[in-house]
Amino acid sequence: MDKIEQIKKLLEKLGLPQAQQTDICALTILGLAKVRRSMSWKKTTNEWLRIHDIIQFVNMNYGVSYAENSRETFRKQALHHFRTAAIVEDNMKATNSPNYRWRLTSEFVEILCNLNVSEEPLNSFRNNHKSLIEIYKSKKEMVKIPVAINGESFTFSTGKHNLLQKAIIEEFAPRFAPYSECLYVGDTTQKDLVKREKRLNELGFNINVHDKMPDVILYRTDKNWLYFIEAVTSVGPMDPKRIQEIVSMTNEVSAGKIFVTAFFDFKTYKRFSDKIAWDTEVWVAEMPDHLIHMNGDRFLGPR
Repeated sequence: MDKIEQIKKLLEKLGLPQAQQTDICALTILGLAKVRRSMSWKKTTNEWLRIHDIIQFVNMNYGVSYAENSRETFRKQALHHFRTAAIVEDNMKATNSPNYRWRLTSEFVEILCNLNVSEEPLNSFRNNHKSLIEIYKSKKEMVKIPVAINGESFTFSTGKHNLLQKAIIEEFAPRFAPYSECLYVGDTTQKDLVKREKRLNELGFNINVHDKMPDVILYRTDKNWLYFIEAVTSVGPMDPKRIQEIVSMTNEVSAGKIFVTAFFDFKTYKRFSDKIAWDTEVWVAEMPDHLIHMNGDRFLGPR
């Protein structure tokens, strides 16, 4: 196995994501180690080097031809991730300084020096450091949006749309759909975060895989009302076409139907105000105690 493949295999063992198991990532390590194709791993070094030096070394010794303008690729695809994984370190100079340098950490040098000889340094490294996959996973979990739905704890992925959905469930529902049950809510990364199919079927929903569900569906048992709510940040208010789609999906449903478009603020509402269908409701999160009734002949309730 040649040295590029050996490094890629090592990166896999260390739990780096697939995107950091590429040729350019392997070459970055070989350039920092200053190990040529025929050299022993025992001769690995950890001198302070510029990305320019890494590129020159791999071009000269590994039959590649990276241009100087590929420095950003080396930095973003390899070095930044390797620093997080404790494989490399920088000399903490300003990033635009001509004296900015990178080198392999002493722990990683020990792994390379013992490659194919002993796995003890590798095992020690893995015991002392989280894998990059674990680090990135935990970072994603930390920034998720907690939300309470039907008395259970869930998390939305980050984003303005999901923040608005959280507001609908935690701010709109207690005010205008008290004691309601959330029958459906999606997530930008998990389409059916909550989908109470049995309850939906009992109410007469006829849903197929091609139907686009409203962002949030609430059911208020005491009044037998269903709330179909669209969370609008950039597209998709309750216009006549959207209402017709939902009506077709629910033509066997006898519960009263309430159609709501939710916005974060009045600025967004104004952008869509001429598209919203009559006989629907508008809720704006920045003024959560009020509704805009698109007709005014009656307050909140099915038409």
